[in-house]
Amino acid sequence: MIGWLYILKSDAGRYYIGSTNDKERRIKQHKSGHTRTTRVLKTYELVYTEEFDTIDEARAREKKLKSYKSKKYIEWLISKSASSSMDRATPF
Repeated sequence: MIGWLYILKSDAGRYYIGSTNDKERRIKQHKSGHTRTTRVLKTYELVYTEEFDTIDEARAREKKLKSYKSKKYIEWLISKSASSSMDRATPF
């Protein structure tokens, strides 16, 4: 089963890192307030995604990124992918 790592960015400049096996469903859940963290911060946009062969690989990558606790690294990662064909800047 395919897995996705994704990063959302709030209007306030905060990031949310998550993983899922169904990107569209998960984004809808964030939009509808299903996730407490994103419900509090309201408006987000999808700014980064990575695709993996399995959800376990995506979750491992999520854990690794969260362990860095570095906004600068996240911003570098997003800017590095700006020229790629990834799913980017999908507002909601």
